[in-house]
Order: sequence, then structure tokens, then C-alpha cells
Amino acid sequence: MKKATKKEIEAIKTSLVERYGDAVTELSYKNSYELVVAVALSAQCTDKRVNLITPDLFEAYPTPEALANSDINDVKRLLQSCSFFNNKAINLIAMAKRVVDFYGGEIPLDEKELITLAGVGQKTAHVVLIEYTQANLMAVDTHVFRVSHRLGLSNDLTPATTEATLVKKFKTNLHQLHQGMVLFGRYICTAKNPKCDTECFLQSYCKTKESFKPR
Repeated sequence: MKKATKKEIEAIKTSLVERYGDAVTELSYKNSYELVVAVALSAQCTDKRVNLITPDLFEAYPTPEALANSDINDVKRLLQSCSFFNNKAINLIAMAKRVVDFYGGEIPLDEKELITLAGVGQKTAHVVLIEYTQANLMAVDTHVFRVSHRLGLSNDLTPATTEATLVKKFKTNLHQLHQGMVLFGRYICTAKNPKCDTECFLQSYCKTKESFKPR
């Protein structure tokens, strides 16, 4: 696959920032606690589905303290329409207990601290920090992975190596580029039937329509 040139990379970056400079996550949340929970639930689950689940969850357990003291079976019941709800329920309660025990009930807005929480890996931590603090970080989900490969920005095989490549090539405006690539991939550069001829504003930089998936 042909790689994007430095000139093309800058043009892609400019176009994405201009189009999505004010973009934010489509997950619904009111505070950092709700954001961490929503992002954790969104793993292998759509944002739309998560937004249907979280209102009842947050009404029942509005704080880390409440979730830490919750009944596991009740949390599972509230999450049952979400993928891997059993494991996610266990992780959310463990996450809340650590937040209460080690961080005074406040979500730590630091990558190294965030990834000590159950169910919070590097990608989840980055998504939280990108959204909540506009940190200059990149996170690679299936949309970002597909878009970066179709545009010739990366030929890496995993999300982690793709992330490192994108950080190296873009350097700045990473939080805007992450949000932009997610939305671009979700609605325009879709896995099936991408809207190349009708809506794509990056068509001139496209290298392939192949639908890439991380290994």
C-alpha cells in the first residue's frame, strides 16, 4: 500500500482539524466518573447502546462510592444489553472501589493512575484524557485504525503501533485528530460502503478502500 507523503499528511491533518476541530465524544456524561464508566462500557459496544444503558446506571449509582457499594447482580442487570456485561460489571465495581480507597472518590486524571483502575487500559485512559482535558494524545479504535490505513498514514498491524505512528506523524492537535478520525470513520469512511463519492472530503488522499482490522 502506498504511504502518504509529508505534504499529504499535513493536508489531511489540516482538513480533519478544520472539519472536526470542535468535535467531542458522542458518549453522554456529566463528569469524569461518568465518562470513565461510559468509555469502559463502549469497548466492543456502540456509543449509541452505551447511551441507552448509562442513564439508569447513573441514576442508581451516581458516584464512585455508590458503585463501590453496589450489588453485583444489580449492576449486571443494568448492563445486560451491553457486550461482555458480566466482566464489565465486575470491573466497574472494582474500579469504583479503587477510586474510593486510593483517590478519595475522585477520578485521577493522569494516565499512569488511570490505568491502575480495573477495566481501564491505555486506550480507555487516552480517550478519557482526550475528551476531558483535551490532552495531546491519540487513541486508536476500529475507526481510527481503518481510516489511518486507508489514507496511507499507517501500515501497522496493531492499535498500539498505529497509535505510535500517528503520534509521530501528526505531533500536535492529537485530541482533535482522534475525535475527527473517529467521526470520519463512523459516518463517512465506513467499513462497508464508504461514502467516497458523496461525502468524503479526503478522497484525493485515499490509497485503498480495503477494510483494515487490527490483529
